[in-house]
Amino acid sequence: MGDSTTTDGVRIRVLAADDHPIVRAGIAAMIANEPDIEIVAEGRDGAEAVALFEAHRPDVVLMDLRMPNVDGVAAILAIRAIEPNARVIALTTYDGDADIYRALSAGAGGYLIKDTMVEQLVAAIRSAASGKRVLSPDVATRLAEFTPRADLSAREREVLQHVARGLGNKEIAQAIGRSAETVKAHLESIFEKLSARDRTHAVTIALQRGIIHLDE
Repeated sequence: MGDSTTTDGVRIRVLAADDHPIVRAGIAAMIANEPDIEIVAEGRDGAEAVALFEAHRPDVVLMDLRMPNVDGVAAILAIRAIEPNARVIALTTYDGDADIYRALSAGAGGYLIKDTMVEQLVAAIRSAASGKRVLSPDVATRLAEFTPRADLSAREREVLQHVARGLGNKEIAQAIGRSAETVKAHLESIFEKLSARDRTHAVTIALQRGIIHLDE
């Protein structure tokens, strides 16, 4: 990892990973006037972000969560496998407690929402570079609402994602290669974990918390 201090003139080197060019350009513009921070690379998806991290070894990575090919959480895991002390800030539109928990569990040291003000982003980069955890008050509040014991399994999230698309039990069973009875059992577990009354209520709760997303 590069030196993140600035007393000797060394800049904080940042990798920005986001699949939208406008967002990457916006991030670059936000920190362009900061004498102690510079963008050294920009990734268009998670796979490219991992490759660029290995090539440039930046001090801080700004990582979107929703990206094609390899998503942000998988990219964070891969980066931390390369460098266990890598400093990654998730910078995303997702603000559900489940999203936050997954990113931090993967190894992100911070979590910011994309409507963050310039001053907050710059301060977060400096804090992350010095090894501090970066959570806005709103994000910290949402994270406090998360209960790991009530988290859905990968299969349960898959089933609920199909429910959100409007599929019935038989269609879901065919999609996941299981029986309709198994799908029903998964749904009963989902309802219990989310304290949901029915399928629609479960989908609503899961979307609000970031357990599933309509764009997946």
